[in-house]
Amino acid sequence: MSEANKQLARRWFKEVWNQRKESAIEDLLTSGCRIHGLGGGDEALIGPDGFKTFYRSFCGAFPDLRVTVDDTIAEGDKVAIRWTATMTHLGDGLGFPASGKKVSMDGSTIGVIKDGKIDEGWNHMDITGLFAKLKTA
Repeated sequence: MSEANKQLARRWFKEVWNQRKESAIEDLLTSGCRIHGLGGGDEALIGPDGFKTFYRSFCGAFPDLRVTVDDTIAEGDKVAIRWTATMTHLGDGLGFPASGKKVSMDGSTIGVIKDGKIDEGWNHMDITGLFAKLKTA
């Protein structure tokens, strides 16, 4: 089970983020999944459609986004991933004009797997710091 969960996590980053395969979101998330750490405050994104709203905005802002999976650890129904993202701010999807800046961001994600899909996810990254880098001259 742990190895299968690691493979699922790697597939998520490869297909959804690096290949921009939006159809994989439906394949990899449960219909009622809860994704934490991407919306405002403590709000969770619910289901594939809730996630897609964030996904489209983020990919619109960073069309060259590339995520490297640095570490993957799995135990039972949980999988933890440490990752690094590199990207260039080329679009206005974040609510402010594109800066053209190339930036990187480290983060981690912990997922709960249910019936071969991601049922819950916690994302940890410095979005505020990322935005500050983009908005400074």
